[in-house]
Amino acid sequence: MVVTSKQQILGFLSATILTSLLAAGCQRAEPPSTVGKDVAAAEQKAASRTERARENADRDVANAQQKVDQKAVDRNNVAAEDSYKIAMARADGAHDVALQQCKGLSGDAQRHCKDQADADYDAAKANAKALEVSRKQ
Repeated sequence: MVVTSKQQILGFLSATILTSLLAAGCQRAEPPSTVGKDVAAAEQKAASRTERARENADRDVANAQQKVDQKAVDRNNVAAEDSYKIAMARADGAHDVALQQCKGLSGDAQRHCKDQADADYDAAKANAKALEVSRKQ
């Protein structure tokens, strides 16, 4: 059995503590001028990275907005086309009804009635087309 004395244990602990202190002491503080330069360089690098990130974000948002704007234009154009189709269906129906009503008339009255129905139909078609064109982008 090995018996160690208190002196041996204290010597070992002292050597361990001294080694730890020496190792920690190896990291010396840099001179203030060097630290100041390093801090300034790090700040400049951080500012540059931040500015690049902002520029990238601005570009990404602008690209996304362009896509949204184009989708809005597409939506509006589809709505204009559909409004035209609805107006034309309404005009076709009104024209058919008018022509059927004209059948109840005879002679010049019937011809005048059909001419008026055709004129109304042509006007409705022109209005529908004009409305579609004005709504398209």
